Amino acid sequence: MATLQDIALAAAINILSACIFFLVFAILRIQPFNDRVYFPKWYLKGLRSSPTRSGAFVQRLKLFVPIAFLAWAILVPVNWTSASNTLAQSKATYSDIDKLSISNTPLGSERFWSHIVMAYAFTFWTCYLLQKEYETIATMRLQFLASEKRRPDQFTVLVRNVPPDADESVSELVEHFFLVNHSDNYLTHQVVYDANKLAKLVKKKEKMQNWLDYYQIKYSRNESSRPFKKTGFLGLWGNRVDAIDFYTSEIEKLCKEISVERERVTNDPKSIMPAAFVSFKTRWGAAVCAQTQQSRNPTLWLTEWAPEPRDVYWHNLAIPFVSLTVRRLIIAVAFFFLTFFYMIPIAFVQSLASIEGIEKVVPFLRPIIEKKFIKSLIQGFLPGIVLKIFLIVLPAILMLMSKFEGFISISSLERRSASRYYLFNFVNVFLGSIIAGSALEQLNTFMKQSPNQIPRTIGVAIPMKATFFISYIMVDGWAGIAAEILMLKPLIIFHLKNFFLVKTEKDREEAMDPGSIGFNTGEPRIQLYFLLGLVYAVVTPVLLPFIIVFFGLAYVVFRHQIINVYNQEYESAAAFWPDVHGRIIAALIISQLLLLGLLSTKEAAQSTPFLIALPILTISFHYFCKGRFEPAFIRYPLQEAKMKDTLERAREPHLNLKGYLQTAYIHPVFKGDEDDEEEEILGKWEHDGELVPTKRQSRRNTPLPSKFSGSSSPSLPEVVEERGQP
Repeated sequence: MATLQDIALAAAINILSACIFFLVFAILRIQPFNDRVYFPKWYLKGLRSSPTRSGAFVQRLKLFVPIAFLAWAILVPVNWTSASNTLAQSKATYSDIDKLSISNTPLGSERFWSHIVMAYAFTFWTCYLLQKEYETIATMRLQFLASEKRRPDQFTVLVRNVPPDADESVSELVEHFFLVNHSDNYLTHQVVYDANKLAKLVKKKEKMQNWLDYYQIKYSRNESSRPFKKTGFLGLWGNRVDAIDFYTSEIEKLCKEISVERERVTNDPKSIMPAAFVSFKTRWGAAVCAQTQQSRNPTLWLTEWAPEPRDVYWHNLAIPFVSLTVRRLIIAVAFFFLTFFYMIPIAFVQSLASIEGIEKVVPFLRPIIEKKFIKSLIQGFLPGIVLKIFLIVLPAILMLMSKFEGFISISSLERRSASRYYLFNFVNVFLGSIIAGSALEQLNTFMKQSPNQIPRTIGVAIPMKATFFISYIMVDGWAGIAAEILMLKPLIIFHLKNFFLVKTEKDREEAMDPGSIGFNTGEPRIQLYFLLGLVYAVVTPVLLPFIIVFFGLAYVVFRHQIINVYNQEYESAAAFWPDVHGRIIAALIISQLLLLGLLSTKEAAQSTPFLIALPILTISFHYFCKGRFEPAFIRYPLQEAKMKDTLERAREPHLNLKGYLQTAYIHPVFKGDEDDEEEEILGKWEHDGELVPTKRQSRRNTPLPSKFSGSSSPSLPEVVEERGQP
């Protein structure tokens, strides 16, 4: 059990680490040769300025600063000045920090009314801020959508699960369907190819080309000796060959393979997926199509807004739609077992990350461990760093799971990974640490108590786990956030590339790796601190200053990174905010339920029922916000679409929209230097914008009931004849 001295030592270590990171960053950032690492946005956007900041710095911390002020002004004195020695009487393991928590309040005390009143105050304040933020962000989103420049995804929908037809290809079927059902707005379409094998070959060729460039540069610097390499794994064994000749030969082979595979993809009907990107003449037409059901059968002709081209995850477009449900079921089961089994090593390591646990495993180290400094270091620093290490590989695992599920955009991949990361943090980091850690620490007490006393001991022990979370916040939230600004990995990689591979200015630009903010890791990480802050605000207010320091450091670091470094892969227009809002609401409800359970062990029968209304009010508030603001984040108002279309036609009456959209959603592997092959692909979906005859021999698969027939549409030649056209 960490003491105040242990926490103070851990705080000193983490503050010193953070200061060192900031100092090293301050030195490295002023070196001109590091500009492309610490200020890559200047080169990508042509900017060298920082946007002004409005408002005081403390306004950026408007949630937890008032909560901390009230908690320390009211709850800490209430807990500290309790008349009876509740913790000593409970025979539980505790430290001086726990005397500031609710655990020190006597059983059945009237003082619990102050905790309940503060729970209401914190909930109302949080909900008030959430409502204001939701309203502000929803307004900003609509203003952004109304003012942003033209983008292909504003005019394009993705249609999936196109039904098979014996008489028409997928491209012809899509064209026919949308000419019939969206005749006034349909403009063009691009079918989806299964080009995953081709993409792998292209990627392999690029890798080979990089090595060839490396060896050619190496040879140009010293032409007295040709570079050699071994052909085995990682160049560790195998035949020794001339490196330049080897890679030149390999690239030539790959070029032939790529040419053959490209020909197969463009000519084999099996390579065309039952999906297409369909573009419309207006945003209004795209909005109508994306937000409506297209056929009687709700499982066919499924439409959704197309991601912007840079947001498309092309690999998953080749996954058959019918397999998505099975894939997601498999991943749901896999995630359950991952979460469950991950708790076992975390609980085991938590038991070892204490003085008693280490002494049991390695008793010969007891004389060293019992030294005052070492003991404080272990109890205040070790638990947090161990948990941080265990979570390093988790984001990569969760992203692989999301990719296997078949999401078609980078944003949706990150969104799903973020939700799973948050759930994992809640189950393993929060609940797992509390339940496993508390149970292990109080095991001796449990063994000596009667069964009816165990719930009370757990109720007292849960607030005591605040010392562990304080340790974790300092390791991950202080030193970890400060290390983010140093960007050590991109710094090393850039200079290695710059030294070995860069020979032109273009090469130097490609060596830059600004990265992105990483919604799948950053947002769940911050949400964990919201959860900890809201849960412990009433239970153990001493944790709140550590949370505030984290948010202060995070604001400073991420503000710099967003302005100067990160180059976001896509523009979401704040589409993720409903998820953020929902998780903060979930944290509020969790904090209320835990407080309700905790007070039930404190013999506060008179005051506890007043907490029951709090989760009900919070859930009602959530549904109010969901109904009032969420539609702005999931649907595009037709009024806004029509207004933007009208303004665009007035400003650019001669805009060639078809030319703008024609190649927007071509698979990147087709956008190479082979112009003739690209033109051949484009020709497969080029059309003149007029109605075309269908190749269908029967009417059974015609997609739309129409005014010409009671059950199904006639083929287009019949329609043309009935209209009296040649």
